[in-house]
Amino acid sequence: MAVGDQTEQNYLPKKKKSETEDDKRRKKIVPGSLLKAVVRPGGGGDSSPVDGDQVIYHCTVRTLDGVVVESTRSECGGRGVPIRDVLGKSKMILGFLEGIPTMHKGEIAMFKMKPEMHYAEKDCPVSAPGNFPKDDELHFEVELLDFSKAKIASEDLGVVKKILNEGEGWESPREPYEVKARISAKSGDGQVILSHTEEPYFFTFGKSEVVPKGLEIGIGTMARKEKAVIYVRKQYLTESSLMHIDHDLEEVHFEVELVHFIQVRDMLGDGRLIKRRIQDGRGEFPMDCPLQDSRLSVHYKGMLLNEEKTVFYDSKIDNNDQPLEFSSGEGLVPEGFEMCTRLMLPGEIALVTCPPDYAYDKFPRPPGVPEGAHVQWEIELLGFETPRDWTGLNFQNIMDEAEKIRSTGNRLFKEGKYELAKAKYEKVLREFNHVNPQDDEEGKIFGDTRNLLHLNVAACLLKLGEWRKSIETCNKVLEAKPGHVKGLYRRGMAYIAGGEYDDARNDFNMMIKVDKSSEADATAALLKLKQKEQEAESKARKQFKGLFDKKPGEITEVGTEIKEESKTIEEVDETKDNDDDETQEEEGTTTVSTERKMKGWPFLKNVMVQIGIQLGVVLIGILIFQFVNAKLT
Repeated sequence: MAVGDQTEQNYLPKKKKSETEDDKRRKKIVPGSLLKAVVRPGGGGDSSPVDGDQVIYHCTVRTLDGVVVESTRSECGGRGVPIRDVLGKSKMILGFLEGIPTMHKGEIAMFKMKPEMHYAEKDCPVSAPGNFPKDDELHFEVELLDFSKAKIASEDLGVVKKILNEGEGWESPREPYEVKARISAKSGDGQVILSHTEEPYFFTFGKSEVVPKGLEIGIGTMARKEKAVIYVRKQYLTESSLMHIDHDLEEVHFEVELVHFIQVRDMLGDGRLIKRRIQDGRGEFPMDCPLQDSRLSVHYKGMLLNEEKTVFYDSKIDNNDQPLEFSSGEGLVPEGFEMCTRLMLPGEIALVTCPPDYAYDKFPRPPGVPEGAHVQWEIELLGFETPRDWTGLNFQNIMDEAEKIRSTGNRLFKEGKYELAKAKYEKVLREFNHVNPQDDEEGKIFGDTRNLLHLNVAACLLKLGEWRKSIETCNKVLEAKPGHVKGLYRRGMAYIAGGEYDDARNDFNMMIKVDKSSEADATAALLKLKQKEQEAESKARKQFKGLFDKKPGEITEVGTEIKEESKTIEEVDETKDNDDDETQEEEGTTTVSTERKMKGWPFLKNVMVQIGIQLGVVLIGILIFQFVNAKLT
């Protein structure tokens, strides 16, 4: 950076830190209202606690003539349990807020406080204990036992962690990970509750009946091989098989060493597809996983989930120790297999339990695997290669790479794997954002290819029933080239899917205007459109059949019939569009929503007008009858 730039940066105004409530309280301190006398200097160095630190201290409150008001010390009538607060987070009296940050570890100090520095402060966030002389000037004797950086695991400060030894990596256990940890515990006054053992405890994270809830919350913030003290207050000391919790305990200090945890992932969130890591891999999760579009090499063994755990395939035996190689995102392995493998590290071995709909019920079934079979795979990820980087490639090489990916998308489209196909087309479109053609010829090739990819995405969206998004995608092509025939055709088919018949007709007619050679396709599309309109009108007529045969007094019954018939229409299967006039990558099946299928608008408008007239006539007749009857009376 240039000197001038550095100078300018130094004079930039610094962002003002927002004022906290504690800052506002400190502004009200009056000189002489808080006095400090050091009784015993600290022996823990020159550092003092700051905001964010947990402070542990004993406190004895006395009147000015030496009478003890209250104390945490057992020799002064207290329970022997020190106070534990987090500066900047805990609610504290103003005298402690200002005085404790001036102390050193091991120091004993006497603070003389005016009433407004303790519980008589106007905005004091803590209430005075019963019978406390809050309007008196008092002595607060404080011994700062310890302070350290704190990891707040619960917002109410019921679970706070102090790190003793840093762990490895950043990953922490969560449900349903399997955890091994050495655990010991003491009460707040130092009494041993659970002794240290060399043999670690084993439990599944998320099962709060095994360890107290607060301990589990604290362990959920730890890294592998980390050592820490987890301070748990009473509200988080739930009953567990680990230890008995005495109801008189206000808090427990757990010393924990997180020996190991096994990553267990519920891939679908419903307990059906479970990945369990049984051997760690190399690298950091998930940065070093083959998340997308990689070439993977794996060994695997497939077993049926029956009593015998029948093995139906083992790549080391059945494939002469040759690994399976496949590219992710191409539908070459069962969906559950790929989902789990993409979250593995090189060298990792995982045990995957998979339901039939994510195994072989939607994939070519190997011999020996019956329909509806739950399976288990033992997968070892040997390694993977990331996709080729287009940086530095010339234009022709880029277009060749794009064509390979597009061809893969076309194959997936033919196989009915529309989401995967769409992902391939969109990948190329994203890469195209960084491509700059150098002349008109390259520009034309690039533009034509990009338009084709957009239309392929639109075809996938149409197959997936997302006709509105399909229209928006077609618009990207038509904005760049308004007379694009295939863009008009694809958008017209999407309009039909959404029941937008007039817009569809306009697109098909425009096709004929801009390119006479497309007349056959446009005419076929218009015939299809007419058929759809007739179907919608026929269904609308069926819905209102018999409506006008009712007498005025039977209008209520007609309403009931309409409601019943609407139910029947809603149960009808959605209409499919079988279009054989496009290329494989552009075929589209339209799905007409129930809402749009009912759109024979001209007919429906007439129906509604007639209903309104009949209802109006009936109401007027009733009013006239009541008026005449009243006159006669």
